Amino acid sequence: MNLQDVVNTENYAEMLQLVSFKIGSEEFGVDILKVQEINRLVQITQVPNAPSFIEGVMNLRGKVVPIVNLRKRFGLSLKEYDKNTRIIVVDLNGKTVGFIVDSVSEVLRVSKNVVEPPPELVSGIDSEYITGIAKLEDRLLILLDLEKILTVEEKQTLKESFQAQ
Repeated sequence: MNLQDVVNTENYAEMLQLVSFKIGSEEFGVDILKVQEINRLVQITQVPNAPSFIEGVMNLRGKVVPIVNLRKRFGLSLKEYDKNTRIIVVDLNGKTVGFIVDSVSEVLRVSKNVVEPPPELVSGIDSEYITGIAKLEDRLLILLDLEKILTVEEKQTLKESFQAQ
């Protein structure tokens, strides 16, 4: 292995691959390795007694998948779904969950050295979900940890809601 190979390997390790999406005017990013697929909005079946931010469930190739509305989860104003609305299907600790977002932007490779830890006070969104803020050339990208979007209690409530079905 020559020096150039070592440099390239180190540079590769210092990169994040992200799927970026928008909710309102804010742009977010999640680790591409967590994302299973990105779908257009499909029919969602409401589930009685589910938490308010759960839109319901969808049938994904025979598998029942809970759908979380990130606008509701973040306490943002609701918006009508349109042709850009997408469901990002992710794997959270072995469970498949869909997240409704306003639109999906692109897949990005971002150097870890442009990512800063989240500020102490982040208005509007609990900072526990946020792993960092990526400073790109012309915009900021809020990096989310989808594992922390739902609390332990909410995950348990979801599990109980869907077992009762």
